[in-house]
Amino acid sequence: MICLFAMIIVGQAVNLQILQGEKWRKKEETLTRNFREIDAVRGNVYASDESLLATSIPKYEVRFDAYTDALTDDYFNEHVDSLAFELSQLFPEKSKSEFLIGLKSARKKKARYHLVRRNVKFTELKILKEFPIFRRGKYKGGFIAVQQNKRVRPFKVLAARTIGYERDGSKPVGLEGAYSKELSGVKGEMWMQKIAGGIWMPIDDNGGREPEDGSDVYTTIDVNIQDVAENALLTQLETHQADHGCVALMEVSTGDVKAIANLKRSKDGSYYESYNYVVGESTEPGSTFKLASLMAAFEDGYLDLDDMVDTENGTTKFYDHVMRDSHRGGYGTISIKDAFVKSSNVAISKEINRVYTADPQKFVDRLYKMDLNKKLGIEIAGEGAPLIKSTDDEYWSGVSLPVMSIGYEVQMTPLQILTFYNAVANDGKMVKPRFVSEVRQSGKLVRKYETEVINNSICSKKTIEMAKEMLEGVVEEGTARNLKNSRYKVAGKTGTAQIANAKYGYKGKGYEGKVSHQGSFVGYFPADNPKYTCIVVVNAPSNNVYYGNLVAGPIFKEVADKVYASSIQIHNELNVKEHLAQSRIPYAKDGSFSDLTKIYSELDIKTSAESENPEWARVSTGKESVKIYKKKIAPIYVANVVGMSIKDALYILENQGMVVSFSGDGVVRNQSVAAGQKIIKGNKIILELV
Repeated sequence: MICLFAMIIVGQAVNLQILQGEKWRKKEETLTRNFREIDAVRGNVYASDESLLATSIPKYEVRFDAYTDALTDDYFNEHVDSLAFELSQLFPEKSKSEFLIGLKSARKKKARYHLVRRNVKFTELKILKEFPIFRRGKYKGGFIAVQQNKRVRPFKVLAARTIGYERDGSKPVGLEGAYSKELSGVKGEMWMQKIAGGIWMPIDDNGGREPEDGSDVYTTIDVNIQDVAENALLTQLETHQADHGCVALMEVSTGDVKAIANLKRSKDGSYYESYNYVVGESTEPGSTFKLASLMAAFEDGYLDLDDMVDTENGTTKFYDHVMRDSHRGGYGTISIKDAFVKSSNVAISKEINRVYTADPQKFVDRLYKMDLNKKLGIEIAGEGAPLIKSTDDEYWSGVSLPVMSIGYEVQMTPLQILTFYNAVANDGKMVKPRFVSEVRQSGKLVRKYETEVINNSICSKKTIEMAKEMLEGVVEEGTARNLKNSRYKVAGKTGTAQIANAKYGYKGKGYEGKVSHQGSFVGYFPADNPKYTCIVVVNAPSNNVYYGNLVAGPIFKEVADKVYASSIQIHNELNVKEHLAQSRIPYAKDGSFSDLTKIYSELDIKTSAESENPEWARVSTGKESVKIYKKKIAPIYVANVVGMSIKDALYILENQGMVVSFSGDGVVRNQSVAAGQKIIKGNKIILELV
């Protein structure tokens, strides 16, 4: 029986190894060897000036094939001590003895994929390749480097939620998610073997496929304006201890979103970007919706700017609902224009209710014709749905019409409100917000995204003219007088809305028994030739300051001032007057100190210098002599080249790493990037000469 059992074992062994050997060897290879996908290098995300917003940087995982055929015991034992020493010098977190023990243990266990170090930088990889044993390469020295790409944002939190991300196990966010297909590229394949621990080790066999790198996405974001928007928003949120807030700036004619910032307060009082409120938060807008209400009545021929309305004593009643103005005692009898300028709830709700009470659906239909009930259909996921209920809605009541007229019982996102106001600034043409201008592959244009028109005309030209007149009046003489300035005109509307809590309503435990507010301002500038629209929303400000002009207005002003200062094309033409010297001494431009002193010396003109031999000089021409002052040029800040010749201005700015273009001739009058800003290499700057 023992002999018979032994014969069966031998026979089965022969069967498995010889007769069925080829079959099982192929089976083993299919289980332990296979083609595995290799991720392509993800494309970059750029700002409008081609500054990097998101990119992939290579990180390497270094491993050691301790049992490669060409690595003999003698060679390994002779050089492993030196290798361990070099590794400890490059990566001091581990000692030489720790590296040595690990390498020897890997050799003893015949490990083919021993981990040496994760997250190795490219510069460190180059050094590693010169170490003892490793310098012999993959087959003779067992050196294996596996590239892994890490996604980074050079500007850190700047526009973080809009740029977004794509991660395994979570929904794609922002532009990274919306343009994942373009950015991802095409995955490759590599022949790999599964070893102990479930780890797949690359095998350098033929038959693989190289991955194709992803395309680059060029956004409409302006990093300089974005930086100003985020800082202005942060300052106001901190000042008023607000729960959260957002700001967005859009180009009127194209719909290009130039800046979009969102900040939320954490438990420790700091602010961070956790949610895209501009895109996703659909709330009752309050007074900013009054523009749509009056435009509907203008378009239907029910109201005019000069129509008068009695605001009574500042209160009026619709069934059991009392409507109040913020101004106690009311405004008396005022025009429709003044009602909008002063933001009278009583006046606007009374008139809208009066003219549409017989057919409230007509009011709703007019709002629908202006596309206020539709999503914008932007590419970024998570757009909040607008709510403008119809008269057949189960929640429609006798007070719905008057309260809707002042921005309650309706819901819109900040971006949807901004798009509506942008249509007014754009003479009635509503354009879709655009976040991406083009996609490129290795510099070659793959796709260009043109401006998309949502509605060619939301209303008549007459209604647009009346709307613009009201919006300008708000800043000139109404609730936003604090935004009025002498340089350029602003038009817009303030909004102050009570916030309804889903559980407690407008007042209750959810807000510590207090009414919570949302302050906003939305408008455009310059009012006489609109180029940009901007919306600011500050949610739940405290310190008893919650009106839109006070909490949102300063943010709008700071962003608008920055844009106006850096955009030569939107400035009014200035009357240029030549400087006529009262003396015979010729007037000189600012420039090189050595050139100026040489010229004045040749002309025998007396000069006095503030400091000894500066490189660049500023000139003050008097009747009898010339004073020369040092012109400071800081290496990391954009130089002030106003008053200089184009020759000197080009020399300075291009040496600072900027791309310069100019128009006109003579002396530099304006520069598009303000002096004193931190230099971004490759940034464009436009000079205007006269």
